[in-house]
Amino acid sequence: MDRDRAPAAAPTPRRGAADPVRTLLHRHRELCERAVDPLEIAAGLEAHGVTDRTAARFRHRDVFSLAEEMYARIARGTGTPPRPEHHDEPRTGAGWIVLSLLPGALGAATVAGLHLAAGRTRPALAAIGALSVALAVRALLRRGPLSPSGPGRTGPHPPGARAWTCWLLVYAVLGDGLLGAAVGGGPDELPDGTPTGPWPLTTVPVLALALACAPACWAAHLFAVRARRRLTVSRGLDEFAASVRPLLLAVFAGFLCALAGLLAVCGRVLHEPAGLAQTLPLGALLLLTRLLATHGSTHAPAVALGAAAWAEVTAQASVFAGRLPGCDPLAVPVDTLLTAWGPGSVPALACGAAATVLLVHATRTLTRASAHAPTGTQP
Repeated sequence: MDRDRAPAAAPTPRRGAADPVRTLLHRHRELCERAVDPLEIAAGLEAHGVTDRTAARFRHRDVFSLAEEMYARIARGTGTPPRPEHHDEPRTGAGWIVLSLLPGALGAATVAGLHLAAGRTRPALAAIGALSVALAVRALLRRGPLSPSGPGRTGPHPPGARAWTCWLLVYAVLGDGLLGAAVGGGPDELPDGTPTGPWPLTTVPVLALALACAPACWAAHLFAVRARRRLTVSRGLDEFAASVRPLLLAVFAGFLCALAGLLAVCGRVLHEPAGLAQTLPLGALLLLTRLLATHGSTHAPAVALGAAAWAEVTAQASVFAGRLPGCDPLAVPVDTLLTAWGPGSVPALACGAAATVLLVHATRTLTRASAHAPTGTQP
């Protein structure tokens, strides 16, 4: 009787249960169709919140293997063979190498002219030099490693980011001198463009930062190239993040060492204080801001720049407000800070705190695969 019993038919699973990848494929079909390799799909999936744990629900060990299957399926579904994988890496070019050296060269020429000129020609020369350096930096930020890469990363910057950057740079030149003069009851005259005037002007920080454009470009280029290579060999998002985080910290530390060397050289040549304590945090803040903007993150850098700038504005305003009748307590915090550590402590603390917060944010943002996708796949 058992032999006459027909074998039980196996239950027909539902399409979604039998093929869990198909739903995901339809949901991200546009991403898969425009991808030139599986890495773009993996970065896009991560940008949409798909993690290695999520990939396990689709019967894959990680997002990378899931992306490989989706890439192969979309190629078969469209009737075209998979395109050969090519992992574009940022290349060195003579154009951006020259541009990276141009701000420093123009800044050095301007400072040399200020030391040789005298009288009324100094303000005009300073204005022309500052304009030329600003135009050179603007050209550099539009081309090369410090420029946004990918069609999805060329959007407008948040309002105020450029204004805050300009304020921080102007403060590096005039802020410490103004703050020191204000605490002593001044300034009695406008700055005369010298480090020994009634309102001292400091040229070492901005000259060193202009010269540091070249190390910043190489740091950004090295980070982009090495991160892209590690993206091709990593087999999981956690593995990729763990391998890129030390790279980011090493590039960041290398840039700070280069900036410290430039500050020391400029200070010796110009016979001025190097200003390491206040300029290194500013340089770190500007580098992290640009690295994040290059890889598609602009909101957090703008907030950090604004916070540092407002801290400096508040410090200056509190000193002048303390001169008003009955407002002496407003100047006590800044007076105490200056008595202990000098005028350079204000930008050191303001930019240092902002750079520290931004570094923590960068170690989370720039270690994501979606930050290094060749096209704009960030949410």
